[in-house]
Order: sequence, then C-alpha cells, then structure tokens
Amino acid sequence: MKTYAIGDLQGCAHEAQVLLNRIADDAGFDAGVVFVGDLVNRGPASLEALRRVMALCEASGGRIEAVLGNHDLHLLAVACGAQALSKSDTLDEILAAPDRERLVEWLRRRPLALLAGGHLLVHAGVCPQWSSARTIELAAEVAAVLRGPDWIAFLGQMYGNAPNRWDDSLTGAARLRCIVNTLTRMRFCQSDGTMEFGIKDSGGAPEGSGLLPWFDLPDRRTRGEVTVVFGHWSAMGLLLRDDVVGLDSGCVWGGKLSAVCLDDRSLLQVDCPEYKPHSGKQKT
Repeated sequence: MKTYAIGDLQGCAHEAQVLLNRIADDAGFDAGVVFVGDLVNRGPASLEALRRVMALCEASGGRIEAVLGNHDLHLLAVACGAQALSKSDTLDEILAAPDRERLVEWLRRRPLALLAGGHLLVHAGVCPQWSSARTIELAAEVAAVLRGPDWIAFLGQMYGNAPNRWDDSLTGAARLRCIVNTLTRMRFCQSDGTMEFGIKDSGGAPEGSGLLPWFDLPDRRTRGEVTVVFGHWSAMGLLLRDDVVGLDSGCVWGGKLSAVCLDDRSLLQVDCPEYKPHSGKQKT
C-alpha cells in the first residue's frame, strides 16, 4: 500500500476531491493518506472539506488521518468560545452546521504529529532539540489535553508567542503553548532554536537577521533520523529534499494542492483558483 501526504486544504474541498481521485487512479482506493493540517479556513468550502476528511478517516480503519494545523486549532477555539472570529476567517458555515458538535469532537481528537514509514508528519515544524520519538511524546501531551475535560480552558490559554524557545523545564500552559507553536506555527528560528513568528509572507529571512528556516538549523536532531513532512509555509512553496518535504504550495492563494507519495517521492498536483489575493505568497 502506498501512502501519500497532502498539503494544506484550507477549505478547498473541490481541489481536495480532484487530488484524492488522482491518488486513487495512481495507487488504488486502499492508499494511505495523511493530511498535514489546516483542513479549514480562508477557502470557500471549509464545511465540505472538514466533513469529507472526517468521513474518509472514519471509514478507513486508520489508513487515512489528519494532523492538526493552526487553523484547525483556531476553529476549535472559536467553536468553544475561547477565541473570537477574525475578519479573514471563513468558518461561519461550520459554526452554523447541524453537525457542528460532531465535527468539533472529531477534530479535537486528531494528533499533532504522526510517524509513517520513516517520515515524521507535522503541520509546521519540529524543534531542533527534539528527536522524532520526543516529538511524538510532546505532541501526545497536547493531544491528551485536547481530548480531556479541560480542553476549553487550554484553548483559552493557547494563544501567544511566549515562550518562543523550548526548555524541558517548561510546565503548565507555557509548556503546552510552546509545543503547539512549534508544531503548528513555526517557520524561522535563531540558531539556538528561538522561534520568530513575525515573518509570515516570505520564504526567506531578512538579510542580516540571523534567522534560518527551522529545518536548516545545524543541530536539528531529526536530520538523518527521519524525513520531516510539513505544510504551513505557502510563501516558500513546494520543497522536496531528502530530509524534509514541504507541501504547502498555496492552494487557497491560487497555487496548487500537492500530494507526495512517501514511498517513491512521486508528486501529484492540482491547480487551484485564487480564492484569496496571494499578497506576495508564491503561486507555484
């Protein structure tokens, strides 16, 4: 059985179905699929996208899964009243849906990281100090809270940029927030692993800033151990390297929706309309 990773859908349900049909044509209907987060928001059909992915996962017996992205967590926070909608959100259909509670319950039980055949799949990035096993352990800490009775309180404390560097001594809300920010928001870091969240619409750091993409930090423990597969970085676009695979090719911004076969690195892509002005984000 082949396994495919699919980049950020962001509510582009039609393009998701076209890509899934191409995967079925390429590998059969029993192919494994992992969505690397941001199933919803910004695009035109977040409700349809979420329903479709949920149905696929539930019917697959574990063959299809999705990790949580920052927009997915934002939906959970808005749905439970821990956060207000922003002007750019396209979540109203989900919030008004008759199956809203079932969708929320399913979504909050998704993992934040997965291991599949020598690949570590997350939405945004991996702390340089973490091995793949440590990443799974820490992701599971957050998942346990999201699935537990205190999930609403946690989402109310989730937002914020501090602490912006991992330390094993972190506890409580600060610890969980740092894990979430690493796995769902990180792009650039200082050489010591300090995360910089202010640069969103660029694939490269400002000259002289000392910042590097998280995956290029020299002491990253997952280098040589696993291939990290992620999304979240539409301004950078598609990235295919031996040690990292970046799959956010800007579907909602008029780019492509991308899937990579983890077994042979073959690439499948679907062209997408510009549902949102791309504002400097790459369209290829």
